[in-house]
Amino acid sequence: MQQSEQFIDLLKLLVRSPSVVGAEHSFFRVLQRELEERGAQVTWYEGLLVAQGRRPHSAKFSAHIDRHGLICTGPNEFQYAAFVSGRRSDLLGNSVSEKLMTKIVDRFQGVPVTAYEPWSGSYFGSGEIRRAYVCSYRNNLIFEVAGLEHVVAGTPVAFTDRLKISDGILSAQLDNVLTAAHLVHLYSLGFQGTAFFTAQEESGSSWRYLLEWFRRFNGGTEKLIVVDTSPYPDRTSADAQQVVLRRRDANAEFHRVTTEGLAALCESKGISYSFKDTYIEAQNRKALAEGLEPQSLGSTELGRIAAASSGFVQGTTLQIPTTGYHTMEESASLAANSAFSELLFALASEN
Repeated sequence: MQQSEQFIDLLKLLVRSPSVVGAEHSFFRVLQRELEERGAQVTWYEGLLVAQGRRPHSAKFSAHIDRHGLICTGPNEFQYAAFVSGRRSDLLGNSVSEKLMTKIVDRFQGVPVTAYEPWSGSYFGSGEIRRAYVCSYRNNLIFEVAGLEHVVAGTPVAFTDRLKISDGILSAQLDNVLTAAHLVHLYSLGFQGTAFFTAQEESGSSWRYLLEWFRRFNGGTEKLIVVDTSPYPDRTSADAQQVVLRRRDANAEFHRVTTEGLAALCESKGISYSFKDTYIEAQNRKALAEGLEPQSLGSTELGRIAAASSGFVQGTTLQIPTTGYHTMEESASLAANSAFSELLFALASEN
């Protein structure tokens, strides 16, 4: 990776900067500073920060910048921020599934957290998650946090995090600060195109902000590259490829020519890749043969925007394979990050 030490320093900074879904404004401020220091022109929109170089109509990349966390909803009562931001509750007939709540309920016990002011990022105090439970009256997931009893409703609470590097593996709450850092770093390497940084992807809303930007200027595209992490169950399956591509997700087919072009670029660079939709389909055939429930193809920002815009905005995805998805120990190899960076630079250079 070019200027790898600078990239790691940047990633450490961004990992420490809170960006709870629905309360990303202070993180946008951090991004703005880092991008402007690298020569980009930065413009804010609702739910969206846009960085542009001298050739903004060349390559276009997008990364979401929100991460999971909590929101204070009452005296020593905190709820999962993605559920609150997405307005998912029985009160609106759009409740979170019992299966999903059960999956999350024990994931963060004992995790240190930090409360912050959402606009400035000012520190409001720290604590530790004592317990999480499903409230039977509201059928919703509730967290209790020791040390944040003074925090008032509406305050975001981030999982306290630090980047760790060991045996060629990066680990932290990487989704999706990792690929956002890559886009910022790309401007250090001379990128002159456009990078979008979207809010509220974890609650399913980021595509709306991005689509509004394209409609605002009445200019669609078939070449948007949406970058993200991609979860795998273990290190062996994650290391089976350096980068992850997709032909589609649960929402829409991706742009075939753009996807094939990215696959051809991987081959020309000697970078190993796989298609996540093909991987999931193979896993589902095995699951059905064993009488198990198949998994979804997954939902991506690109799939949502392609479906909602009827193809006005299209492109493909480029992802880094990780393990420990949506935890504080999500991990990705340095080799995968190096390959990912090389592809971004090549895509930026050919446009």
